[in-house]
Amino acid sequence: MPDSQPWQPDDHAADAAGAAGSPDTAAPAGLVLCGARLTDGRVVDVRIGGGRIEAVGTAGSLAAPGPRLDLRGYLLLPAPAEPHAHSDTALTADDAGPGVPGPASHRPEDIRRRATEAALLQLGHGATALRSHVRIGDVQGLAPLEAVLQARRSLRGLADLTPVAVPRLLTGVAGAGNLAMLREAVKMGAGAVGGCPDLDPDPAGYAEAVLEVAAEQGCPVDLHTDSDDPARLGRLAAMAGGLRTGVSLGPCAGLSRLPPQAAARAADQLAAAGVTVICLPQGGCCGVEGRGTAPVRLLRAAGVRVAAGSGALRDLANPVGRGDPLEAAYLLASQHGLPAAEAYEAVSSAARAAMGLPGVRVEAGFPAELLAVRGEQLPGVLSLACSRVVVHRGRVVARTSAVREYCDSETVVALGLPRQGRTDSGSCGGP
Repeated sequence: MPDSQPWQPDDHAADAAGAAGSPDTAAPAGLVLCGARLTDGRVVDVRIGGGRIEAVGTAGSLAAPGPRLDLRGYLLLPAPAEPHAHSDTALTADDAGPGVPGPASHRPEDIRRRATEAALLQLGHGATALRSHVRIGDVQGLAPLEAVLQARRSLRGLADLTPVAVPRLLTGVAGAGNLAMLREAVKMGAGAVGGCPDLDPDPAGYAEAVLEVAAEQGCPVDLHTDSDDPARLGRLAAMAGGLRTGVSLGPCAGLSRLPPQAAARAADQLAAAGVTVICLPQGGCCGVEGRGTAPVRLLRAAGVRVAAGSGALRDLANPVGRGDPLEAAYLLASQHGLPAAEAYEAVSSAARAAMGLPGVRVEAGFPAELLAVRGEQLPGVLSLACSRVVVHRGRVVARTSAVREYCDSETVVALGLPRQGRTDSGSCGGP
């Protein structure tokens, strides 16, 4: 008998949005994931239909017509999400040639290509939903946003890409045009508004303007800030507390450089305001000078929701950025002392909550947003996550296979050491 029975979560907003997509991206009639291991140690079959998990049962207990996927040797997890990407500047570190830094191309066709390629790279890592900060204003106007929106349309059925409109200036005479453009960006389809108050002559005025637009348009806020000024951060938290659509700040590395008492007071203010902090363990990103990572344990102890993003993906801010959520979780565990489960939560459930997405669990009734990684336990998966299978809206959308081979050795045979390859396929097709 199945271990869990169908249950319908309260929030169907994201699924309703997906249902509005084109018919050719509809989820398959049914899929059974066979022999996957869960984090609690159970080995189960998972039946998927209509983009949701229909049932979870002990291995071999679920029969259904349609395809079956053998996931023996894999750990099955809720898929991670990417709450802080930069699609418009991704993959530009080498644009000017080796050793010759130069500006990235702002042609819409180049931005669209980069945004699409970057999203597919991150999808291969497991991120089925991405939030990307996109610069608007100045000479380029709204063209970068339109290019990313085109990329979003081309990715439908593979991954969900949500752009955040990011103007450079918003205050004074210089910012008036950008403020009007920010409102227009929301009408075009930007899913959130943001920017970097630290770069504006009036940081508090900038944040107030963004929050005002968000309140008018009914959309969330996602701001870049180093958070190294406790007074400014306190004012921002006070303003953000009344916004029902949600406010996220990141990367907030400056909090780690504050005196302990000031940092603790700032964390309490953020918690009281319901602000989410999105840290970037893999490195810095565009528009923020400070390096380092937010004080994750301090923030969590204060009750702040902490999510983790990737930030720059091989642009000038981080030429070696990987855009891998599991690496972000690994760094939270190895560098910040979080247990593996809490580290993974930061890139999965906390990241999805920061993006306004419904929660995902490997239980009946939840959205079929899943990641299978070769391994048996979460710490080992975060240590060396090579082979991956990604499920989005009930369909396998990406696979990565890694095979490690050694020369013939009597030692390997004598000790019976595990090998990644196997010849038996069992009753299910192999991944």
